[in-house]
Amino acid sequence: MYLGTSTSMWKVDVVVVGGGQSGLAVGYYLRRAGLSFVILDKQHQPGGAWQHVWPSLRLFSPAQYSSLPGRLMPPTNGGNPDAGHVIDYLADYEKRYGLPVERPVEVMHVLPSRTGFKVLTDSSEWEASAVVNATGTWSQPFWPRVPGQETFHGIQIHSAAYRGPEQFDSQSVLVVGGANSGAQIAADLVDSAKVTWCLRGEAHYLPDDVDGRELFRVATRQVQAKAAGEADPGGVANLGDIVVVPPVKDARDAGLLVASPMFNRFLPDAVAWPDESRRHIDSVIWCTGFRPALRHLRDLDLRERDGTITLTGTTATHCPGLYFVGYGDWTGPGSATLIGVGATAKATVAAIADTVC
Repeated sequence: MYLGTSTSMWKVDVVVVGGGQSGLAVGYYLRRAGLSFVILDKQHQPGGAWQHVWPSLRLFSPAQYSSLPGRLMPPTNGGNPDAGHVIDYLADYEKRYGLPVERPVEVMHVLPSRTGFKVLTDSSEWEASAVVNATGTWSQPFWPRVPGQETFHGIQIHSAAYRGPEQFDSQSVLVVGGANSGAQIAADLVDSAKVTWCLRGEAHYLPDDVDGRELFRVATRQVQAKAAGEADPGGVANLGDIVVVPPVKDARDAGLLVASPMFNRFLPDAVAWPDESRRHIDSVIWCTGFRPALRHLRDLDLRERDGTITLTGTTATHCPGLYFVGYGDWTGPGSATLIGVGATAKATVAAIADTVC
């Protein structure tokens, strides 16, 4: 519903912030619930963060284990789906269900209003009874601080900006981080660069036969136990940190993927360890994770003293009507995955429908 002429003001039951996989899953259930809604997406094209990953990245699971609710991902000709296949699937999903995605639209502020929330964007204003945050984390890379870092003369990028090994050919490259992105990027580089892979502690590989299908099974068991009031059986994190996809397995088994302990300071052209050993470095790739992209919520004073936001289910405990979907275990086991987000999207829309209807 349009509310004004001098200013673009619109009213819906629900505003979804973010049009990637989580926002689309929420939109699917909002459509089924008969609620009016809009999905506001900062990206210029469909596909969410998948548009920005490195070319060699593939899903951990076959297509049939990588689907959003309501529509199976088409199979691939060989191997697990790559980013291009996922992007095509998300674009088709959005079109198939007629999801009302507005893009490119950047949400600047979410403010409380008499009837719920006012959402201010760079092009319009929206009023809604509920707001669902599905912005993910890709736009908020986390950069650790290490002594001497500002004196380092080489290139430093985050894994979010990694586009392949070509720009690092014949260089001495430091890859920092012990989870999947660190292992996969290090493996991607070993044939063309001299790689130093630094992490805290040992590399924790999952068993070689474990892929996304087993991860989904474990996450599902955790969701079911929680719903039944049973003891937490343990989640995906208990299995290990690194899925042994074929490139990682090949590099590891060839002795090319060797973990080094974390260094403790930078020099202008090197890094150094506590024992004073040093290694020349041309470039650094920080595979150190991400934080939820929630700057548009800064006016709502949601954070506790320790910086966290407390949730009851997927709704903000201290701000009813404000929901979070797709941020990993914080919002539900497996909720940051294509196949895992459906459960929390469905539960979130059910909670909204009980309130709005």
